[in-house]
Amino acid sequence: MSDRYEKGLKNIEKIHPEASKALMKNLEDIAPDLGKFVIEFPYGEVYDRPGLDLKSREIATVAALTALGDTKPELKDHIKGSLNVGCSRQEIIEVIMQMAVYAGFPRAINGISAAKEVFEELDQD
Repeated sequence: MSDRYEKGLKNIEKIHPEASKALMKNLEDIAPDLGKFVIEFPYGEVYDRPGLDLKSREIATVAALTALGDTKPELKDHIKGSLNVGCSRQEIIEVIMQMAVYAGFPRAINGISAAKEVFEELDQD
């Protein structure tokens, strides 16, 4: 395994402990290299850069996915990831609400809906 892959695994397991294994499993029979690329580039290169901690990177990711508007599964994963690296529920809500200004109210409302689903799932566990 490459150094980038090792770093990526370490980061993705901190952020998405369950999802990292599911990602690789879901792609192994059709596009295993895509899973490898996801681990090596975003998590092994970008997430491992100095300058921002994992919490700050996850806040930025939640904001970007909210602004994109059509990424509910990924947004939910990153909301969970944000909680895993130290974000509070209130911080996540505020980040999503901030996107109403720049991405529009429909996208912010969809983001809040995704957060609500995540929070409810976690409260049931």
